[in-house]
Amino acid sequence: MAAGGAPQFASLYVGDLHPDVTEAMLYEIFNSVGPVGSIRVCRDGVSRRSLGYGYVNFHAVSDAERALDTLNYSSIKGRACRIMWSQRDPSLRKSGVGNIFVRNLDRNIDNKALYDTFSLFGNILSCKVACGPNGNSRGYGFVHYETEEAAKQAIERVNGMQIGDKTVEVTRFLKRDDREPAPVTYTNIYVKNVPPNFDEEMLKSMFGGYGTITSSAIMEDAKGRKFSFINFETTEAAQKAVEELNGKDLRTDEQKEEQKEDEEPELLYVGRAQTKAERAREFKAKSAPAAGSQARQQGVNLYVKNLDEDVSDATLKELFETFGTITSSVAMKDEKDKCKGFGFVCFASPDEATKAVTEMHLKVVKGKPLYVGLAEKKEARQERLRQRYQPGAGGMPGMMGKGGKDGMGKGMGKDMGKDGGMGKNGGMGKGMMGPMGQGGMGMGMGPQGMMGGPQGGMMGGPQMMGGMKG
Repeated sequence: MAAGGAPQFASLYVGDLHPDVTEAMLYEIFNSVGPVGSIRVCRDGVSRRSLGYGYVNFHAVSDAERALDTLNYSSIKGRACRIMWSQRDPSLRKSGVGNIFVRNLDRNIDNKALYDTFSLFGNILSCKVACGPNGNSRGYGFVHYETEEAAKQAIERVNGMQIGDKTVEVTRFLKRDDREPAPVTYTNIYVKNVPPNFDEEMLKSMFGGYGTITSSAIMEDAKGRKFSFINFETTEAAQKAVEELNGKDLRTDEQKEEQKEDEEPELLYVGRAQTKAERAREFKAKSAPAAGSQARQQGVNLYVKNLDEDVSDATLKELFETFGTITSSVAMKDEKDKCKGFGFVCFASPDEATKAVTEMHLKVVKGKPLYVGLAEKKEARQERLRQRYQPGAGGMPGMMGKGGKDGMGKGMGKDMGKDGGMGKNGGMGKGMMGPMGQGGMGMGMGPQGMMGGPQGGMMGGPQMMGGMKG
């Protein structure tokens, strides 16, 4: 990638990472190029498993350029990593400007081969061959150029060219909503709500009037409901059958009389037979609005800790508004209207929230390194802590579970002094016990039952220092 297209910051995106790749591994690799400021491997908020990508921030843009030129597509734990400039502005990725689609790729073409082919025409922001779960190419890929001019030149020069053993088709990338619907041609139709007394001959008699039937089958599901597939010789015959028979009422007069007013009648359904993938997409499209409406209203909430006492809602918003649309920001205040040291920032989209965490976590603001992570609901936090510190789960023996007679655990009773002093075997006096009761750690507790600030965080990693209050 030419230096001329480098942004004025030194942050790189590193993708296609093996799940076992850690920050330490990336530091060792990238620090050999130049001094690294920070590294983050993005992980699932609950399981902490790697999401397969991360960010590397250099002190100098020149070092980031050199890493991009020398380490792109190098192998890390047996996988070729994919490096590109971290794009702070999500609209650049989503606009489609400079983005091209490459179809009919040879299955042996990988990310590097695709990059080498298309880098002749301009600076590439992103380049990827689509692969299945097994890592094999799906036969198509995407190349995102810095400029629309470079994309146009690539289309003109490479479209129709042979790459490997196949002649590729290169076109401008169109988002799904912008694509023209493909002409609907089908011969196979699906029929449901078939009356119980219907057999295959009766169906053929009903549908045969619309054209020649090449095959048909009638079946029952686990509940005994009948359905059928009918294949016509021509698309026109199948379309006419759908048009005229879909919604037809095949109930007898008796069944109509027995039908309750508040029940929907089971009319005959006739439609194009869909593949499993098509049905899954349709179901997802229908269920997503209902399932995601609450999430969209709430957005993605971040917990921010270690704030200065002078921080207000407005100044907290100013700190984070460069990363995207903020739907709300709250700096928690005490009775003197001073910030308690923590707050919440809610972004409209996950991409914006991820970028904010990546850029702002451990950033020094007013002399303090911020902690920034996904906010957790109280129930999720308590369940995660319960699993982490339950007996035998690698917690802190003698502090959280049953202890010996000299420990802080459940065996404290007999050896406690009467007035809060040490018992004869070293047990702690009852005056030292905190609000947790038996097995508690004593005074100094936060409201969540762990030592620390208002969020109850005790350990320093993501998700351990905060969460939403209820």
